[in-house]
Amino acid sequence: MIKERTRALVGVTGGILLANVGSYIWFPVLVATLGGTDSGFWAGVVMCMTYVGRLLATFFYEGIAARTGVRGGVFLGTALEAVALGLMGFTDGVLAYSLLAFFIGFGSGVSFPGLKNVLVSFPEAERPRAFSAFQMAGQVGLFGGALLGGVLADVELRTLFSVVFAFFIGFCLITSALIPRGGFESAAAGGERVPLFSLTAFKGIEVRGATRYFLLSAAFWFLSLGFVVGIPLHMAEYVPQWAPSSPFWITGLSILVLQYPLFKLFNKRFGPGAVMAFGLAGMTIAFIAFGAGRTGPWVVVGCLTVVLGEILFVPSFDLWIARRVPEHRLAKAMGAMHFFRSAGNMVGSLAAGILFDLSRSLDVAGGNWYVAALLAAGCALICLSGRGSDDSDGSDESGDSGASDETEAGETEATETEAGETEATEATAKQEKVTENV
Repeated sequence: MIKERTRALVGVTGGILLANVGSYIWFPVLVATLGGTDSGFWAGVVMCMTYVGRLLATFFYEGIAARTGVRGGVFLGTALEAVALGLMGFTDGVLAYSLLAFFIGFGSGVSFPGLKNVLVSFPEAERPRAFSAFQMAGQVGLFGGALLGGVLADVELRTLFSVVFAFFIGFCLITSALIPRGGFESAAAGGERVPLFSLTAFKGIEVRGATRYFLLSAAFWFLSLGFVVGIPLHMAEYVPQWAPSSPFWITGLSILVLQYPLFKLFNKRFGPGAVMAFGLAGMTIAFIAFGAGRTGPWVVVGCLTVVLGEILFVPSFDLWIARRVPEHRLAKAMGAMHFFRSAGNMVGSLAAGILFDLSRSLDVAGGNWYVAALLAAGCALICLSGRGSDDSDGSDESGDSGASDETEAGETEATETEAGETEATEATAKQEKVTENV
């Protein structure tokens, strides 16, 4: 049985690595290309459609997995992604790209929860290491994809997407060959037929008492996608001598090196609200650097500081939710997190393109980044203003969830908690509830 879990872990981590390599090859190049040939708006629309597809897949995932098994769902999702990406190289026009982007997102929304469900079905003591390996594989894939994207930046889109197609076929094959049909869960109880389409996840959303912070989460993902879509457009306009994916080399390597030690350092000294504020302050500095500098060295400065958002904000927000929300409401809170993240991603990708076009048409170079900097600074102030109440509320609102010191960040926290200590184990126990919602 241990050998089977090892095989499954190799399949899951190998799959996510290949997926991230493929993704970070194509999207910076396509966004930069569309920004030059069409507009920032259409580049944003194409990226937005991937998130629309991903959100819609949330309502189909449970039904698909019930009919095909976890492995079958992962196979169908990755196969759909691979076919849609392959067709990207043989089509033209933003409408066709948008339609295919929707199917890419839908495939991702079916396969990614399946990979997580395999890890969740591991024995409790093994989950922290498994999620740590999953997180690390994703970051390595991001970095590798950005590097390869730079090498392939000047080839024809047909060639580029053929390479990406090969990576996703590899993703499809390795996961299908190595993960078990239904994870390692015990036999399912009952003969209740699960509907193919279900709004259960949407109905499970609950924001009681935490609306401000869920909106803050949506704003963070709005800013994050503003960077993901805006920086390739920025590179094509102001730093054309560099590959559109080159900023992701810097961010990917920075996250790999700094994520665990930096978060651990801040988390020991400050509460979640203050740590989130530091992350947003880093993003504010980055956006100002992008707007004011508009040259290669300023891009490097911005990329080195924008990663503070992902390093500090994301796990701190998860911790804040775990401390404030009682355990019996945690699954619904995670459903709300997923919904607000998806909303922030969709609106952020669209807004990034629109703001880029506006800054060019109004002849205000870097204006889009200044708007993002203002929003990030405002969010940082909100985090600081609520810091005192967070500390006191944490003990009041989560009196029956004393074990809730960790949350879905079992992924991001597992490595720093050293070989599966008690806190990490508690975190991944809660992960089961999270994945059911997602």
